[in-house]
Amino acid sequence: MIDQANEALRAKGYSAAQLSAVGAPLPGKVLLKGTKILSPFSDTAEVVLRVVHEFVPGAADLQRRQLTPTEIREWLAEPS
Repeated sequence: MIDQANEALRAKGYSAAQLSAVGAPLPGKVLLKGTKILSPFSDTAEVVLRVVHEFVPGAADLQRRQLTPTEIREWLAEPS
């Protein structure tokens, strides 16, 4: 799932340094990190993949702004 998340991020125009999914030291966790997020976001691979597909905007839309883990958590907490 990490590879799928990274492929989706590249398709949205992000370089690996800007935004990337990587395995976390904790078992079963994945980090979303890079220069386009204020601090790393950690969750299960399934949640990170969902965030990448449904929440993260294209690089051109994000422009100079940085994502924050707080806004991701708020989006996840919204009723579907």
